[in-house]
Amino acid sequence: MLYQMDPDRTASIPGSHEPPNRCRARHRALSTAAVCLLLALVLPTIGCRTYATKTEDLRAAWRSGNVDQAVKDLTKRAEDAANTRDAVIWRLEQATALRVAGKFEESNQAFDTAEARMTEYSGRAKVRVATEAMATMTTPANLPYEGRAYDRIMAATYRALNFLALGKPDAARPALFKAYQYQQDAVAENARRIERAKQDAARSQDSATLQRTQNNPQFQQRVNSLYTTNSAFQPYAEYVNPFTVWLDGVFFLHQAQDASDLERARKSLERALAFAPGNTGIRADLAACDRRLQGQPLERVTYVIFETGGAPIRQQIRIDIPIIFANVSYIGSAWPVLQPQGGHAATLAVTGAGSRALTERVASMDSVVARDFEDEKPAIISRTLISTLAKGAAAFAANEAASQQDEGLGALVRIATLAYQASVNIADTRTWTTLPKEFQVARIPTPPDRRLELSEGSSPVVPVVVADGEVNVVYVRSLSGHTPLRISQMRLK
Repeated sequence: MLYQMDPDRTASIPGSHEPPNRCRARHRALSTAAVCLLLALVLPTIGCRTYATKTEDLRAAWRSGNVDQAVKDLTKRAEDAANTRDAVIWRLEQATALRVAGKFEESNQAFDTAEARMTEYSGRAKVRVATEAMATMTTPANLPYEGRAYDRIMAATYRALNFLALGKPDAARPALFKAYQYQQDAVAENARRIERAKQDAARSQDSATLQRTQNNPQFQQRVNSLYTTNSAFQPYAEYVNPFTVWLDGVFFLHQAQDASDLERARKSLERALAFAPGNTGIRADLAACDRRLQGQPLERVTYVIFETGGAPIRQQIRIDIPIIFANVSYIGSAWPVLQPQGGHAATLAVTGAGSRALTERVASMDSVVARDFEDEKPAIISRTLISTLAKGAAAFAANEAASQQDEGLGALVRIATLAYQASVNIADTRTWTTLPKEFQVARIPTPPDRRLELSEGSSPVVPVVVADGEVNVVYVRSLSGHTPLRISQMRLK
């Protein structure tokens, strides 16, 4: 039987020639389906919420002093993210919450997991190239969080403190060695970061446009306006964490096994004093170190370490930048900016045996984080521009091709590229939010009755009985100015 040439069934007959109008309609339908399929596949994989947004409720609970709930929530987040790009940051948050809750063994386990993953990332250069290429067409937040220099330093520092709280000073020693090494590595890592940013810019598909944009006065003005407040953080002149340096000094002062340990203690205390020249406790430790080097014994002292407030977080600001493509529906860029956290207790009063002392700042995490941010800023600018340019060029090409085929399809593709660009215009705001704002210390002779009273602001006085030991540490964490103090103790000797 012969097929009848029914025009309504021509499309189903093999080898038939479709009328031009019907061919265009079929092509438009297929293109529409392809665009919809692309959106269905791509958009659900793009996180429209920044890390700052995801952690907003957790940070509010943390500031309210609900540490047990924070441990529960952060442990779940860390377990759920164990094999994702966010594994490191959630483990760091979990480890801090466990530490504040007094679960020092579990805290160190979480820090160990985070450190192992950070070490793994540092040796995966080939993988980094592939993931950065993917992030160029989506968002930098799709890159694995590899851990910043201060993350590694603070993780090692907290591990040392956890070991001291567990009565294991011999285990604290190598942790402090590692913290020192991480500080030495930070300078070299920053140089590598800047070099990678330059290489990425050189490899960009349109490096000339990238250079023109970076040199554009309008662009420079907009970016500079984002970071005018960074100077308020007073970044440290060099990359170092003064609290880690101070802890290194007092540890090796009181745990000295030989003269080299005492020399190490003196150098660390000198460096710590350079960052806090008015700190009377550090000066007293330096004098004690000199006496110890001369063979004199150390006095019985108690250190009150005070962690207060919260470190800066990263928030997102979106701006338009002068990269113009004729047929692009949406162009813009998302930038991370530092935001300080307020509402913290300014200082802690320590009273014992009729004397009173106030804790003095040893280190500002605002300044530590700001130093790292300033070092990273050239890479942030380069990476954001490369990504914005690449996505803009891709949208331009897709819109042009669709418009040339069909006006209706062109409109649909413009809507699709608009939705896609809006969904991937996300800044990387991941940062360790459970770190404190400041580390402060008071150094006092241990009272004969071993009784202290702690008070901050208008909060009730908290009595503390110092544990038996020659050199004691009372560790106090204040999550905000209106929450109860979290107190633990350890012995340095």
